[in-house]
Amino acid sequence: MNSRVVLAAAALVAAVSSGTPVTAQSPDFLRWLDGVRQEAAQKGISQATIRDALSGVQPIARVLELDRRQPETTLTFQEYIDRVVNDARVARGRQMLDKHREILQAVSQRYGVQARFIVALWAIESDFGRITGNFQVVDALTTLAYDGRRSAYFRGELFNALRILDQGHIAARAMRGSWAGAMGQSQFMPSSFLSYAQDFDGDGRRDIWGTLADVFASAANYLRQNGWRGDETWGRWVLLPPGFDRRQAGLDTRRSLAEWQAVGVRRTDGEPLPGRDLRASVILPGGADGPASLVYENYRTIMKWNRSHYFAHAVGILADQIGGS
Repeated sequence: MNSRVVLAAAALVAAVSSGTPVTAQSPDFLRWLDGVRQEAAQKGISQATIRDALSGVQPIARVLELDRRQPETTLTFQEYIDRVVNDARVARGRQMLDKHREILQAVSQRYGVQARFIVALWAIESDFGRITGNFQVVDALTTLAYDGRRSAYFRGELFNALRILDQGHIAARAMRGSWAGAMGQSQFMPSSFLSYAQDFDGDGRRDIWGTLADVFASAANYLRQNGWRGDETWGRWVLLPPGFDRRQAGLDTRRSLAEWQAVGVRRTDGEPLPGRDLRASVILPGGADGPASLVYENYRTIMKWNRSHYFAHAVGILADQIGGS
């Protein structure tokens, strides 16, 4: 990025801080946007899509404000779980599992992912499709691509969003999502959409915004392509033996269940670990003095979706409480 654009991006941030309206009339922004149009054309995106998606596009002050003011993580693990895996969400999850059982079973059979995990991800990502974001994705990504902080990443995602539009999966003005560009009921970034989104109902569109069959299949495909094992669960809570060396905890240490059994790790009721040939890691999501879990390969797959131990545990716990296959 040249110095003029860096200065313009800095002015954009300053405008956000001062409350000054941010417009698309800056000569530097217009010059930058023209470069985006030229590069999009070089990447094979049609002129019709470029014109439709980028005509009238404007930086969004609120997007930069949210990017700059992301809150520090202050919740404890238990507070997070209590908030994300509450009784109302569990009850709703069971209702949704029953209501959409036919579609979920079909998706589960095709992709080898248990329905309860698909519903759990749907619940946590968008509250069963209720909260998907109301930002124009192209405008939000344009704002973040023009800004200097993570411009290369978001410029790439902007071109990915243009590809999605060019393929006809959704109209530009209907492509809405979070301030950072995560889209639809599965909250996929455009790159994830291109890699994993599915047209399960066969209508020619991968519709993660409004077609539940596509939403469920896209989530399941993401998990499958990242190593999901349909005959395993995510993990389980365990009791650690007195004097357990906490340095053995973490994803970097992986042992068989028999090896963990040998050093005194047990189920929470004191019973032996399952007699299966599985490799697992001990995780202490709430810190050294908190509860311990023994997690399997599927947990690692969930971590590829969101690299947060809080999130991965919430998905597993919610899936367990929703129940079902």
